[in-house]
Amino acid sequence: MAKILVVDDSLTVRMYHRQILESAGYEVDEAENGMEALEKAQMNKYDLFLVDINMPVLDGYSFVKRLREGEGNIAPVIMVSTESESKDIEMSIKSGASLHLIKPVRPEDLLVNVKILTA
Repeated sequence: MAKILVVDDSLTVRMYHRQILESAGYEVDEAENGMEALEKAQMNKYDLFLVDINMPVLDGYSFVKRLREGEGNIAPVIMVSTESESKDIEMSIKSGASLHLIKPVRPEDLLVNVKILTA
């Protein structure tokens, strides 16, 4: 089963996403910000990243850009954010994300997109 890194500064959001993903059989790891996520991505192979935009230390856009530049990591990225304007969605895609979902994401919407991107 796919290994997913959930990157969000909110413990509540990380726990929510972890519960949804683990109940569907995915292996889940967590990071509190983009910098911690970059470090984990260098040490582990993830099949998908679930990333918040607004985080301290290193935001989601910067994390995805650096992830793509570094080792050329091509694992899909789903941005999950309260940012819902078209400019935000466009920024997600430009930074290298595969998809942009708006919080709070419904479990069935999250799972169908995770399944498609990890197939």
